[in-house]
Amino acid sequence: MTMNETPILDGAVLAELRESTGGDDDFVRELVEAYVSEATGYLAAMAAAVADPAAIVRPAHTLKSSSATLGATRLAAISRDIEEAGRAGRVDSLAADVSQAHATWTETLAALAAAGLAS
Repeated sequence: MTMNETPILDGAVLAELRESTGGDDDFVRELVEAYVSEATGYLAAMAAAVADPAAIVRPAHTLKSSSATLGATRLAAISRDIEEAGRAGRVDSLAADVSQAHATWTETLAALAAAGLAS
């Protein structure tokens, strides 16, 4: 599966999250609000660290994990690639990958809004 075939938002993950919270949609929306608030900082930190692979690892790892938890699978996959490149010390594609993460973030926000989870 290519990156473009990876879904922006995985409904099955969201359904599992809703089930794990006893169907508490307000709580799920609060989780999404926290994710949205924190993710912008991780994206900014990654953009600032495109020339420093060691510094990009932590924000990429955190964004990967939080995105996966909420079903933002494409952003999680891109963040994983950025994290792996940072760990390997590869800077050649970091700027393009971070740019792709920002574009995918916009799509992720739209998908979360369409799902009634973000404004």
